[in-house]
Amino acid sequence: MCGHCAYARERVIEKLEITSNAFKEGEMIPKRYAGYGENISPDIRWSKPPIGTKYMAIICEDPDATTGTWVHWIIFNIPFKLGGIPEGISPRRILDDGSMQGINSFNKIGYDGPRPPFGNHRYYFKVYALDSRIVIDGDVTRDDLPKLMEGNILAEGSLMGRYKR
Repeated sequence: MCGHCAYARERVIEKLEITSNAFKEGEMIPKRYAGYGENISPDIRWSKPPIGTKYMAIICEDPDATTGTWVHWIIFNIPFKLGGIPEGISPRRILDDGSMQGINSFNKIGYDGPRPPFGNHRYYFKVYALDSRIVIDGDVTRDDLPKLMEGNILAEGSLMGRYKR
């Protein structure tokens, strides 16, 4: 295989800007979005993704959990044209717009907000722009999603919020 062919297959992953009306980068996540509050998902917005983007995916996780990284939310096959998702996404596997939600570390489908037993934890909302739909039968976990997205990520970005009980 020629060097040019190998280069053509390498994909440069662009950067997305991720925002929310609920909190800004590094700020505290309001109790409304926590397991100790109303436990509703925050709105998540992304900047214009690269040409070729068809779907978006979001993984929310807490790397400060005592048992290792704790997954609070997996949602994918989000139509990118939405420019974001509203707060309060219903905890259903398949949503009306075709988005799908996976299994979090609480062994539930959908969003389950911050609820650290102690300490100030960080929560990363990682957003991915994808060039194709993820096709899968059955439930998706944090271990599954990166494998399913492999080779299809055009851009990514993250928003980090904090929560302290």
